[in-house]
Amino acid sequence: MKAGRSYVSEGRAHLLDFAVEGVPVGSELALAAAKTVRVTVRAAALLDLEPQAEIRARPIDQQPWWTVERARISDTRRVAVEVVVNGAPVASREIEADGSVHDVAFEVPLARSSWIACRIHASAHTNPVYAIVSGAPIRASRRSVQWCLDGVEQCRRSKSRSPNLKSSDRPAFEQAYDHAREVYRKRLAECGTD
Repeated sequence: MKAGRSYVSEGRAHLLDFAVEGVPVGSELALAAAKTVRVTVRAAALLDLEPQAEIRARPIDQQPWWTVERARISDTRRVAVEVVVNGAPVASREIEADGSVHDVAFEVPLARSSWIACRIHASAHTNPVYAIVSGAPIRASRRSVQWCLDGVEQCRRSKSRSPNLKSSDRPAFEQAYDHAREVYRKRLAECGTD
């Protein structure tokens, strides 16, 4: 767990032995240049034979949020196992959700440093493998970094007005938020495209 070699699941979907180029989940993969990488996972899911239409009809922001039923493809007993690169699904393979374990493999082109994970929508998600291309840092998207920077600024504004912030704590408070702002501004400048 501490090394990040894990995944989360709602209990009826599983993503085992996830790896990129044989490098296990939670690890870093160094690549000399952009290339197509092999992504592997052993995936399993278990759906009831009959679709649960009442769950599938609910918006994703209504309970149950985290259920393999939301991954069901149409009225089949199949789900998609997806590769996610920097937060966006880039490849997909369907498996039968009958409880058996399926070996699934993908060929995924990487143009830049990225984090890579595997998921079954709304039911299981791995931790990432961090692929470092030509030593460059991972900068997934300008939009994501801007969101973090905006969050730091919003938090700073709300906390600075807090009656619980002692005047003796203010210098450390300002220093911490200044540091966070500068880190995110630097990362924003390093981002290429969204």
